[in-house]
Amino acid sequence: MQNESRDREHPSNSISHNTADAKYHKPWRKAAASLSLVLLGSGMTLAGGYMAGHSQQVSENASNLAVSRVNAAPPLPARTDPNFVIQVVQKVGPAVVRIDSSRTVKTQLPDEFNDPLFQRFFGSQIPEQQNRVERGTGSGFIISADGRILTNAHVVDGADTVTVTLKDGRSFKGKVLGKDELTDVAVVKIQAENLPLVALGNSDQLQPGEWAIAIGNPLGLDNTVTTGIISATGRSSNLIGAPDKRVEYIQTDAAINPGNSGGPLLNSRGQVIAMNTAIIQGAQGLGFAIPINTAQRISSQLIATGKVEHPYLGIQMVGLTPQLKQNINSDPNSGLSVNEDKGVLVVKVVPNSPAAKAGIRAGDVIQTLGGQAVTDASSVQKAVENSQVGSDLRMELRRNGQNLNIAVQPGAFPTQVQ
Repeated sequence: MQNESRDREHPSNSISHNTADAKYHKPWRKAAASLSLVLLGSGMTLAGGYMAGHSQQVSENASNLAVSRVNAAPPLPARTDPNFVIQVVQKVGPAVVRIDSSRTVKTQLPDEFNDPLFQRFFGSQIPEQQNRVERGTGSGFIISADGRILTNAHVVDGADTVTVTLKDGRSFKGKVLGKDELTDVAVVKIQAENLPLVALGNSDQLQPGEWAIAIGNPLGLDNTVTTGIISATGRSSNLIGAPDKRVEYIQTDAAINPGNSGGPLLNSRGQVIAMNTAIIQGAQGLGFAIPINTAQRISSQLIATGKVEHPYLGIQMVGLTPQLKQNINSDPNSGLSVNEDKGVLVVKVVPNSPAAKAGIRAGDVIQTLGGQAVTDASSVQKAVENSQVGSDLRMELRRNGQNLNIAVQPGAFPTQVQ
């Protein structure tokens, strides 16, 4: 399930995603802020132009391969020393890497050039198809002594070659073990042993106002350190202008720039609490990072199986308020009639989706999901992400003034939409 807050180049996407703030081109629709999100992998654009779901559990043996806090380096103790940042950088800096990626792109000639008549008249003057190499730079951090590295999927997406450079100057050829576009998480492996590694924190316990330290390679300036605070937590992908992602981001004012993508955001004890990912163009002090708990969960599946299956319902939805209810009911073109003041209104159901198969209809108001009351689209998204593909998810609905109990089985997010 995904958020959708703006028009897409491909209209089919807009009806295939669940949305936190559906866009219907109706007069009563709340206007979404127009944000221009910039991903922080500098140079080439390997994935789309901008920067959530609990998958089926992997087997116990496979899980043993995944990221584990138990094996991570011990965190530094809390510091009252005003120079605590130095201690963090000295401890973590060697485990932060630079990732250079490149891909070869063939120049596409217009179809007219293949016309025999065209070739007859212009012959050797027709340009030949050429190749060009696109390059990009990002950051990453080592999570295992044998060379597993976390970074952003957009840093390595589409790359023919990946080169990882350590702080000590050593370079290695990197292999992408797996990447997940929906959360923008990727795992790269290098052939090395006894590498320095980071300690992982707990992003679920973060509070606004805590220290935040970023290390990365912005604009080619390797091993750059910046500091700030955690500005906010739980920023929805829809809110910050990344409706195609399934992440609730951490916001920070620690300075991050293109090239910081995939680098760690650290707390005052030197634990990784998030992975730096994006900024909003034209703004200052508005950076966003993927919570480390999300990145760890996704990377564990990528390491074990090479892929991630995201639970998916196939609905567009919006959180109800008394004002929104009034706006919908007063709009003769809305096609909906709402009796509830709160809950989550289903605006559209994707044909042949899990929601459609369970009998969910446009106009239904979701009251509870998985036994928990829901009042906004984000809470529905969380419940779906914490479910498992193919398992029963109980849902209480209000339809035409009546209560309904429905069991829906989330499916795997469609590959063609992803």
